Amino acid sequence: MDYIQEILFEPSVIQAIIVLSSVCAIGLYLGKIKFFGISLGVTFVFFIGILAGHFGLKINKDMLDFAQNFGLIIFVYALGLQVGPGFFSSLKKGGVKLNIMSLTLIFIGLAFTIVLSWTTNISLSDLMGLLSGAVTNTPMLGAAQQAILQIHPGDTEHVTRMALACAVAYPLGVIGVILAIIILKKMFLKGEDKAIRDRDDKTYVGEYHVSNPAVYGKTIKEIMHPLDMHFVISRAWHDGKVSIPTSDTRIYKNDHLLIISGKSEVDSIKTIFGEQEETDWNRPDIDWNAIDSLLVSRHVLVTNSKMDGVKLGSLRLRNAYGINITRVNRAGINLVASPSLRLQSGDRLTIVGETKAIDNCSKILGNEAKELNNPNLIAIFIGLVLGLLLGAIPVMIPGMSMPIKLGLAGGPIIVGILMGAFGPRFHLTTYTTQSANLMIRQLGITTYLAGLGLASGEHFFDTVFCREGLIWVIIGLALAVVPVLIVGIIAGKFFRVDYAHNVGMLCGSMANPMALNYANTTVKGDEPSVAYATVYPLAIFVRVITAQLVLLIFQ
Repeated sequence: MDYIQEILFEPSVIQAIIVLSSVCAIGLYLGKIKFFGISLGVTFVFFIGILAGHFGLKINKDMLDFAQNFGLIIFVYALGLQVGPGFFSSLKKGGVKLNIMSLTLIFIGLAFTIVLSWTTNISLSDLMGLLSGAVTNTPMLGAAQQAILQIHPGDTEHVTRMALACAVAYPLGVIGVILAIIILKKMFLKGEDKAIRDRDDKTYVGEYHVSNPAVYGKTIKEIMHPLDMHFVISRAWHDGKVSIPTSDTRIYKNDHLLIISGKSEVDSIKTIFGEQEETDWNRPDIDWNAIDSLLVSRHVLVTNSKMDGVKLGSLRLRNAYGINITRVNRAGINLVASPSLRLQSGDRLTIVGETKAIDNCSKILGNEAKELNNPNLIAIFIGLVLGLLLGAIPVMIPGMSMPIKLGLAGGPIIVGILMGAFGPRFHLTTYTTQSANLMIRQLGITTYLAGLGLASGEHFFDTVFCREGLIWVIIGLALAVVPVLIVGIIAGKFFRVDYAHNVGMLCGSMANPMALNYANTTVKGDEPSVAYATVYPLAIFVRVITAQLVLLIFQ
């Protein structure tokens, strides 16, 4: 039995892997248990790590630091890759509002912290540790610790207390934000069920009766040229005959057009062509192949790597094959197939045309599903390198002697977003299946939480179960819940931010991926993750900067 004790308790590579894996496995299993209808999921790994650390289970510090940091890095990078394709489009539509709300939340938390330092006996450094834990932001903790060492070189006591305060508040930050989301869900989600179903499909299909004399006899090209709009005319009925229109097709009085567009553009399209028919073409049970006898509708996958970054219009598939690409599904989001849209591996195109024409078009695009199962590891490793290099770049702020850095989390997520959004333009295949991306993210966040729990578990209970610890618990929970509820209610009631984007923004502002996992289970679609990534880069940068500024100014 001595060898078992040696394997489990003597620091080594094998012991580190066994301990981390055991903590992860037990935490994930217990995370399935529901308390009052809520399961903490992967967050339970953190609590099991704390328990293991409390009972004296230790692993080599270098191994622990590597596992914890590498887990965090691959999690945020994979998250960036996932939301990258939809990030900049979301930034244009609602990103400014979301980032303003995010910054408001950050400054409310900072103001709360500064006021508490003036009105209580708790030091500002301890409060910054509590705030770092409440917002589950370890890069912020690291920046604050560096600021303390800059102000008081060699002051390891305050640095250690700050880390301990962060460990006390960290689980409260996870639970607090989830509690806030539950409250916001009861307040806002009930009335948004229909809106969420509508958002599942980013495109809208409508039939229009041509009755505007201004377009009679004009070609589609002539009609579209002066318009700053993106829509696709899928089918045209003229004198009872259906056809796939090209740019040279002329539109006449009483023609019927089947048009795919964004729902917000329906009124503009009615102004251009005429009245809209009452037929509901957005029902999920429509058999598109039964609409007419000549044309079929099929889904074709982009798997040809040569198509990465190519503009859809430059392929001239409509003229070459007599087909019409009506929409593009990317990472679960339906996009209008505009000529300027750049294709990416994994895109699923909806194509209307004759069967033989679609078959010929499929050969150009690839349509080999098995090709998507091959992992594109080159892009992942290149992205990790670039992300860490970006995070390590020092940024000088006027008036400060210490540079600011994005750190291990900020750099990789920014590069992940950029790679996901623009990698195909440089013919760099960044596509990963949703299951593969989820696997990377879950592996990363689980390893990170296990390491964090083991690192902070030794003195955790001694600190919590005392008078000072109780005060820390109350303040940590308040810092996690109060700013989130204030901004969440303001965003939902006064700025009309929908529930899905609201909770995603709040999770991103609090740098809380565990709460994001819960938020994603409350809605359909990817909106919380997109909102999370929309505000996360700016939020983490501002938190890292302000953590140091507040200590340098007020300490």
